[in-house]
Amino acid sequence: MLGQTETIWNEFSEHLRAFILKRVRDEEATADILQDVFIKIHSNAASLRHSEKLRAWIYQITRNAINDYYRRQKPMQELSEEIVALEPNETEALVELAKCVQPFLKKVPEPYRETLVLSELQGLTQKEVAQRQGISLSGAKSRVQRGRAKLKEMLVECCALEFDHRGSVAGYVPRKDDCQAC
Repeated sequence: MLGQTETIWNEFSEHLRAFILKRVRDEEATADILQDVFIKIHSNAASLRHSEKLRAWIYQITRNAINDYYRRQKPMQELSEEIVALEPNETEALVELAKCVQPFLKKVPEPYRETLVLSELQGLTQKEVAQRQGISLSGAKSRVQRGRAKLKEMLVECCALEFDHRGSVAGYVPRKDDCQAC
C-alpha cells in the first residue's frame, strides 16, 4: 500500500497543491490540507474498487478536505466592523421591530409557529427542530421557510420596511394608523 501511495504522490501532488492553493490562498494551509489528503488516501486506498476512478476519488477527497478546512475556520472568523459597529439608530429600529414580531408570530398558523419559535427564537438547528417535532429534515426546512414567508407577509402588510445596503432591516414605518402590533 505504501508503494501505491508513493505512486499517487508522485503523479498527483503538484496538481493537488495547485488545486488547493487556488481555493485557500494560503501556503501553510495548502501544505496542511495536502498532507491530510494523502493521509486519507493512504488510509482508504483499499476502499477504492475501480482504479479507473482514481482521479475522481482523489479530487473528491481533496474537495472534502478543503471544505473541512473552511468549516474549522468559520468559528474563528472575527465579526466584520459593520456588524460590530451597528449605529444606535439601527439597533433601536431592530429592537422595536422585534417587539412587533411577537404579536405577528402568534398569528402564524401551527405547525409553522412552533417551528419558527424553535429555530428562530430558541436557536435550534433545523435538524434539531425536525427531531423535536418528529418530522423529516426536509419537512422542518419547509415549515421554517413557509413560516418565514407567512410572517413576512403579515409584517409587510402592516409596515413599510426600510433596508440598508446589506439587505438588513434598518427601520420601519407602520402603514396603518390602527396597527395594533407596532
